Amino acid sequence: MLSLYGTKVSSRVLLGTAQYPSPAILMDAIRVSGTEIVTVSLRREMAGGKSGDKFWSLIRSLGTHVLPNTAGCHTVKEAVLTAQMARDVFATDWIKLEVIGNHDTLQPDVFALVEAARILCGEGFKVFPYTTDDLIVVERLLEAGCEVLMPWCAPIGSALGPLNLHALRSLRGNFPDVPMIIDAGLGRPSHAATVMELGFDAILLNTAVAKAGDPVAMGGAFAKAVDAGYAAFHAGMLEPRDVAVPSTPVIGRAVFT
Repeated sequence: MLSLYGTKVSSRVLLGTAQYPSPAILMDAIRVSGTEIVTVSLRREMAGGKSGDKFWSLIRSLGTHVLPNTAGCHTVKEAVLTAQMARDVFATDWIKLEVIGNHDTLQPDVFALVEAARILCGEGFKVFPYTTDDLIVVERLLEAGCEVLMPWCAPIGSALGPLNLHALRSLRGNFPDVPMIIDAGLGRPSHAATVMELGFDAILLNTAVAKAGDPVAMGGAFAKAVDAGYAAFHAGMLEPRDVAVPSTPVIGRAVFT
């Protein structure tokens, strides 16, 4: 079981709810993926008017945990205000904290992120910060009160997969007991298996499923990849070698003359 701020879930897939072709496909993708946590943007909810009410009702009908996010926020003030509004709208202290610093890469502004995290943790929020793979930034987020981290593996929606395996491996190795969810940049199930094989606890994705030719089938494929990567890490994988090693014993083999 995965424990996040004291809440235990069995699925290690978190799924976004934007950009799906239809509400029916979204619902089917959520069910097939097995996810127990979905992310919802407050801005989408507020901008939707009556349609936003219908969307929220659809999400509630699935019985999943809701993780509101501060997507689109670029300042500390904006992110904190959005989080406070999200707590009222969605009736949860959980918040996926995003403070974007670059319009092209959507890379987090890590300075503003730490400041916003400190404010929100002080207000009793359970913060899930979307961050880079920088060790020092992670230390500052933990000091601010975060108990879960969400490092990226590539820019949001890029589908590039893990760009810096060394940094991710170092991050996991330095903080082995902190729940970490890889967020952003995953494009293929093989990417998910790769990061799970590094020892990460879960993944969060949206675009790779929502924009797939068959979002429902892709949701299932990612779920299987996550399970496989998690099982492989805990089974103890064979480390790469520089030389060949025969799989068949050579001692006591038959000799033909």
